[in-house]
Amino acid sequence: MATKKYDVVVIGSGSGMFVVYESVFRGLSTALVDKGPLGGTCPNLGCIPSKMLMFPADRVVEVQEAEKLGIQAKVTGIDFALIMERMRRSIEEAQRQMKESFAQLRGLDFYEAEGRFVGDHEMETAGTRIRGEHFFIATGSRPHIPSIPGLETVDYLTTETLLQLTSCPRSMAIIGGGYIGVEYAHFFAAMGTSVTLIEAAERLVPGEEPEVAALLKHALRKRMQVLTDIVIEQIIRGPRDIRLLVKERRSGARFAVTVDTVMVATGRRSNADLLQVDQTGVKTDERGFVTVNDAMETNVPGIYAVGDANGRHMFRHIANLEASLAARNAFGRKHDAMDYSAAPHAVYSYPQIAAVGLTTEEARQSHHILVGRARYMETATGEAMMEFDGFAKAIVDRDTRHILGFHVIGPHAPSIVQEVINAMASGGHVGEIEKGIHIHPALPELVQAAFRNLTSE
Repeated sequence: MATKKYDVVVIGSGSGMFVVYESVFRGLSTALVDKGPLGGTCPNLGCIPSKMLMFPADRVVEVQEAEKLGIQAKVTGIDFALIMERMRRSIEEAQRQMKESFAQLRGLDFYEAEGRFVGDHEMETAGTRIRGEHFFIATGSRPHIPSIPGLETVDYLTTETLLQLTSCPRSMAIIGGGYIGVEYAHFFAAMGTSVTLIEAAERLVPGEEPEVAALLKHALRKRMQVLTDIVIEQIIRGPRDIRLLVKERRSGARFAVTVDTVMVATGRRSNADLLQVDQTGVKTDERGFVTVNDAMETNVPGIYAVGDANGRHMFRHIANLEASLAARNAFGRKHDAMDYSAAPHAVYSYPQIAAVGLTTEEARQSHHILVGRARYMETATGEAMMEFDGFAKAIVDRDTRHILGFHVIGPHAPSIVQEVINAMASGGHVGEIEKGIHIHPALPELVQAAFRNLTSE
């Protein structure tokens, strides 16, 4: 078997490309190992295709809710196949563009194959043994499949397989009420599927503020069945349908959910095990995620892990920052630490959710806090929209007036929260919000109102 030596070996072409470009730019000999598809999970199986599906779903629900504005309208038809095909064409075009850019990249050896470690700084791929001074594990994640009796008998969907659907399921049970589950529950319900959303925890999106989760559950229940605090004891595949035998944790009541289709959305697991990282001495946690320090380096010097592979914050925008920081540390002999204090996320359910920083429970552990709430209806634009339920919540350190967290549920939540993200990144004081002139009337006044309503809690 041939052996090649490199300065840098990157495994994964998602956020790992930030390392590749930095390495090639510095003139370092570089190898990229990825069996494909190019670009990783986000543009091919995750955030991009899913949002292309959520956008038409949002339009459907807006039409359905238009009556509150005095508009009599209805959705007369949905071309599900066209919506899905548009999404797939976008993925194909992105793949074409990435391949063209790869062809123009000089100084890179691309191994379009699976790889596995055979030592600390050595791996085998495509019939070649490659060694590197620096290794970057950016292998992403895959759906976690729970151990439920009978699940293996069902041709269940995941976030990956559902992208190939050409016809809309009549009924569906979605197992898992995290951000993936609630987003696809919104999508399929809007498309006309009878959806049952099942979550084992007491509330949906357990990482969000409790009142945010409660409002989301209330809103989704208008369009689907939502079951929380549920144990799925068994799945039985029949000749024409699928039965999920479930039990309510609190009451102990048992009943069956009968559907045509099952989707599993119970989280993600790291792909690092597929590399046989145990051959390197690199440590992983009990869930299989690679353990790293704040500089993104593992316990083995010269081996880094970023993005979903380390499981710290499983969002592409965070993975890209981790990859850039890891590259600077490796190539510049630095030890910069990743700062997650202003790390944002969004959930593209309906209503939308967005947040940055700490939750109330997290903030209370080390701060005396002030909390401010404001409803959309407290702003002129929110009133014009007749947005009765949506709100924002600000969390601030009582003594320093530094912003600790901000949470929004309602229309355009990911856009609204950006102002707070910027403020936190540029100093983090409430004054960063107060000194900015806000357009009136406009939805960002919601941010101003939340900070104006700060009280002890």
